[in-house]
Amino acid sequence: MSDTTDLGPNIAPEQADLGTRRAFLAAAGAAGVAYTLALAYPIYRYLASPAEMAANATAVTQVTLKDAHKLAAGSALMFKFGSSPAVLIHHKDGRWIAMTAVCTHLGCTVQYEADQDRIHCSCHGGVYDPYTGLNVSGPPPKPLKLFKVAVNPDGVEISRV
Repeated sequence: MSDTTDLGPNIAPEQADLGTRRAFLAAAGAAGVAYTLALAYPIYRYLASPAEMAANATAVTQVTLKDAHKLAAGSALMFKFGSSPAVLIHHKDGRWIAMTAVCTHLGCTVQYEADQDRIHCSCHGGVYDPYTGLNVSGPPPKPLKLFKVAVNPDGVEISRV
């Protein structure tokens, strides 16, 4: 019996090992590339999302809310301004105010509380003035952004200031 393995008439044992190594290295390289792409894509999306959000936020400049002029005094209506929530408030004195409904602290959605005449963020207790959007108390660092409001017989037009 012979100690060598017969691999055929034209293939030496060294060449067979070389082919196996090449196949392993090719598979390991492909797996490495796939792993790198799997890690890189979420990082790219994370870094690109602020630019995309800024572009989306400025894309919409005006919203018309049909039948919103029928909103009772002392109540509010939540709506979407582009991709962000916003609030339209019809105050008891007849004034109409619209502003963003995203807390400037950590991005939670704020709510208008008519009984206390305030805008409140329940995440961390932030309070905003319902007439000006100014941050009154709590952790919010900046005021809410106001929109321009025009009440028409068909509805309410809200646009960027």
